Amino acid sequence: MNLSPEWLPVLKQAGWQAVHWSDIGAPTAPDADLLACARRQGFVVLTQDLDFAELLFQTQAGSPSVVMLRLRNELDPAQQTRICTLLRTATAALEEGALLVIDERRARLRRLPIQATG
Repeated sequence: MNLSPEWLPVLKQAGWQAVHWSDIGAPTAPDADLLACARRQGFVVLTQDLDFAELLFQTQAGSPSVVMLRLRNELDPAQQTRICTLLRTATAALEEGALLVIDERRARLRRLPIQATG
């Protein structure tokens, strides 16, 4: 719910099927419900919500894959093009289960389940 539906045409134009949570789930649903739906449907979650990474870590889940955007303006066309390129590059990992974090300068990919470091 925290990512604009304006992403739908961007993702569809890039060749992916995309749906916004507001079209399939309750706006007040807990994040765990959204993750469960994505897992059942085989979706990848594109979000700005940091809670999804924490939920993946806490549950040690192997899916669904989550792409977390940490950008000032995710609707900037240059950033959208960059994100689509990064998604294409990470497709195999996202199909297997991964967390992809994209910020202004770099992208970090971690396979699921997320293991504690230390």
